[in-house]
Amino acid sequence: MRARTLSILASVTIYACASNGGNSTSSFPDGGAGGETSESSSSGPSGTSGSSGGSGPSASSGSTGSSGSSGSSSGPGSNGGSSSSSGSDGDSSTPSSSGAADSGPAYATGPCDIYASAGTPCVAAHSTVRALYTDYGGNLYQVRRASDGTTKNIGVLAPGGFADSAGQDSFCAGTQCTISILYDQSPRGNNLTSAPAGGAKNTPDDEASATTLELTVGGHSVYALVVNPGIGYRNDTTSGIATGDKPEGEYMVTSGTHFNGGCCFDYGNAETNNHDDGDGTMEAVYFGNSTTWGKGAGTGPWVMADLENGLFAGQSVAANASNTPLTSTYVTAMVKGRSGGFALKGADAQMGTLTTMYDGARPAGYNPMKKQGAIILGIGGDNSNGAAGTFFEGCMTAGDAPDASDDAVQANIVAAGYGQ
Repeated sequence: MRARTLSILASVTIYACASNGGNSTSSFPDGGAGGETSESSSSGPSGTSGSSGGSGPSASSGSTGSSGSSGSSSGPGSNGGSSSSSGSDGDSSTPSSSGAADSGPAYATGPCDIYASAGTPCVAAHSTVRALYTDYGGNLYQVRRASDGTTKNIGVLAPGGFADSAGQDSFCAGTQCTISILYDQSPRGNNLTSAPAGGAKNTPDDEASATTLELTVGGHSVYALVVNPGIGYRNDTTSGIATGDKPEGEYMVTSGTHFNGGCCFDYGNAETNNHDDGDGTMEAVYFGNSTTWGKGAGTGPWVMADLENGLFAGQSVAANASNTPLTSTYVTAMVKGRSGGFALKGADAQMGTLTTMYDGARPAGYNPMKKQGAIILGIGGDNSNGAAGTFFEGCMTAGDAPDASDDAVQANIVAAGYGQ
């Protein structure tokens, strides 16, 4: 999404997709590298070294590419390097481990196993919390230590299990750590790192603090990736991500209490050149309470689709009364894209089933789509980075999975035990 600056009451600068008074309700501190604490209701960027302005896109014909076909590979990847290093990602598939015992997950299959069985395999799978395949035993993310710049990969305690947070705690003791890499668990290797400069912000984004939010999932202490203005992740050279008008699915587990109206807390498909290349050049799941474009019922937050130059709660920017706010502590947010149409789904990630907020035609001017296949997290397609949000897990699929698979994934998320 492209950001423009607006002045409100002549003293506050916000991003174009900020709502008129839609401040975050979060008490989470700032997730940047410096360890400062600030309320995430900030209506402008904090902890960033560049201006978030940029009143227009940078002209480009755009590259098209995701390097590789969507394929049908369904097995998990083995990403990341050795458990610690002096700044390199490494090539070993051995995850970090603190030696703690773990009985594995409380579920028989992971979200990506479910999607693979439907013929719509994951082509990206990211989480700081858990493995998204039952047999994934690799690394989830990498942390960077502020004291000496050394990095350490954080893996799972057992295949299909939860993050080795004790390994992180030991490595980061007495200093600050940031999340330097969010590893892709799929065979595609679509890892995410700090987003480079783009049309809206012409300097790279900050890495998130590795310790802003500690939570319990399935009885295990784990950490989230918390985004506040100035933080963002990206991969412009991907494999298997949908391009053009090809179908795809995306979901993330996020927070219904940490959000704002800034542009744009997205996870999904974006431009490969970090610029606004026009309507339909991205398709990402958005969560927040922006009202600059579309909106749902009430005051939000809502799950919407960022299709570039518009956040859509339905077919148009008109308020969609069927798109109701999702305010639970943990939220499942989902976008399904297919030729000629798209769908929005959401749920409480701790209980219940998915609700379809919208399922129908695309907005005028967005058919066919012109997706380019980069992956973004916490930012808009042109590196607009005024958003706040929390990321626990998410994946992207090759193809639009059937409703039954989406329902099974929601049941799997509930079974994982967020907050328990």
